[in-house]
Amino acid sequence: MRRESQGPDLILFLVTVALLSIGVVMVFSASSIKALEELHDPYHFLKRQLLFAVLGIIAMVVVMNIDYRKYQRWTYPALAITLVLLALVPFFGEEISGSRRWLNLGLFKFQPSELAKLAIILFTATWTMKVKGKIQNFFVLLIPLLVMGVYFALIMLEPDMGTAGTLALTTIIMLLAAGAKLIHFFLLGIPAVPAFIALIVAEPYRLKRLLAFRDPWADPLGAGFHIIQSLLALGSGGIFGLGLGRSRQKFWYLPEQHTDFIFSILGEELGFIGTILVLVLFLLFAWRGLRIAMTAPDFFSSILAVGITTMIVLQAVINIGVVTGSLPITGITLPLISYGGSSLLITLSAIGVLLNISRHKTAAK
Repeated sequence: MRRESQGPDLILFLVTVALLSIGVVMVFSASSIKALEELHDPYHFLKRQLLFAVLGIIAMVVVMNIDYRKYQRWTYPALAITLVLLALVPFFGEEISGSRRWLNLGLFKFQPSELAKLAIILFTATWTMKVKGKIQNFFVLLIPLLVMGVYFALIMLEPDMGTAGTLALTTIIMLLAAGAKLIHFFLLGIPAVPAFIALIVAEPYRLKRLLAFRDPWADPLGAGFHIIQSLLALGSGGIFGLGLGRSRQKFWYLPEQHTDFIFSILGEELGFIGTILVLVLFLLFAWRGLRIAMTAPDFFSSILAVGITTMIVLQAVINIGVVTGSLPITGITLPLISYGGSSLLITLSAIGVLLNISRHKTAAK
């Protein structure tokens, strides 16, 4: 087999730009009232989102032109750097809404867990390439799971169950794609289930969120408040929405309206048509990402593409599941659409890697 070079995946690039554009517009619409009231500048969040969107696009284009094979040598330095950053968060992280997830770097706040997801994906792809053919061995499989487990624990200390869960599920899907046996994960799940239950019970707010997921109207002003307001936003949008900028829920009814629950505001303003458009775009993203993985020129790039695609699409599925009441609240943003500088920068850089892989394909000799 040999590699053939070609242009980057145009559909994936256009889908990314479309989601990013929708995100910038919705961040402004959802945040302008909050920004005006708290910061006396209705354009505050828009300006910062535009800045990171531009930086992210630049990063995506730069990364897109770097041969993906070069990232293998960065695997262990990336793991070490993210490990140190995650270890610093409990001591020096800035607390927002009861969680310490961000390191304040002066000009902006950085969320190390976003970089950790990419580092673990790179490590898992590199490791499975090195042990190719041995991944079905249970003890070989344990190595990447133990490494992921360390990062999972550090992220849970923040606490951030949504990101930790995304990290774990992405790693598992990558290992299955690399040839790991499903039975091994069932065996590992036996002790994992009680451990997961213990994590929920250990923090009262997690248990309240789980109970609110079952019946949010049992505590409409407490644990069920977020999801009730989210459903009201989505329901009031109807088929065509109230119109861009005309959300009522953003007037202090729906919390986190420009981050975790931006999809609710989108549904309220753009209606069922707007939400379906976003869902179709993420489905297109998943299709192109998996297609890139299937036509990748080697094992490393194939598993790397699976990891990046899974990370982004899975996060979107979880976020949309939460705001529609299909999943318990986890506090996770919608990729490319929610407000967040480090998340946007890392996501676009990861897509740059995916686009670089798409420039190569396997061809028969």
